[in-house]
Amino acid sequence: MNTLQSIYENKLVAVIRGAREEEIVSIAKALREGGINILEITAETPNVLPLIERLSSEFGSEVTVGAGTVLDSETARAAIMAGAEFLFSPTGNAATIQLSKRYGGVSIPGAMTPTGGLMAYEQGADLVKLFSANIMGPRYLKDVHGPLPHIPLMPTGGVNLDNIEEYFQNGAVAVGLGSALINMNQPINETTLREITKKASQFMKKIKSY
Repeated sequence: MNTLQSIYENKLVAVIRGAREEEIVSIAKALREGGINILEITAETPNVLPLIERLSSEFGSEVTVGAGTVLDSETARAAIMAGAEFLFSPTGNAATIQLSKRYGGVSIPGAMTPTGGLMAYEQGADLVKLFSANIMGPRYLKDVHGPLPHIPLMPTGGVNLDNIEEYFQNGAVAVGLGSALINMNQPINETTLREITKKASQFMKKIKSY
């Protein structure tokens, strides 16, 4: 199964922002125990490239690792060379999209409007991240999907246990989960790791029929 197929099948991408190297494997294991095995490490995280390398080496094909908050083509190439299989961006930078595709990465740029989404897709995006989804909510996803049914949309930002089903009902092919799944403001210990596993399992149960 290739990376894009894996995202379509698993439907949930865990966004890990600000993790430390000594925490990253434990977080990944906790997520896997809850059923989530697609992980995004945001590019502003200190030592992000070694973190991507470590997860890729530790889990191999069992976990799909990508980079997030990728703002330029230089960062995109470095992340792919470190083992990132997909790249998330908050914007639709054409050079970043094209570089991602050139080196075999799945490109998922962000957009908030139909115009932005269409431009990103025409530049070669595999999916378009509707960001930040919480501003408009699930109904807006349906409105965008209506005239652009050929563009796969992935809402990120504000997706939680209360609204995740509505996003899929309105056309999402996958979603990105950040603080609703992993609260990096709390210390990472056995208690918080169990909570991460519990939340991951709850999210997976919510979407099992989609």
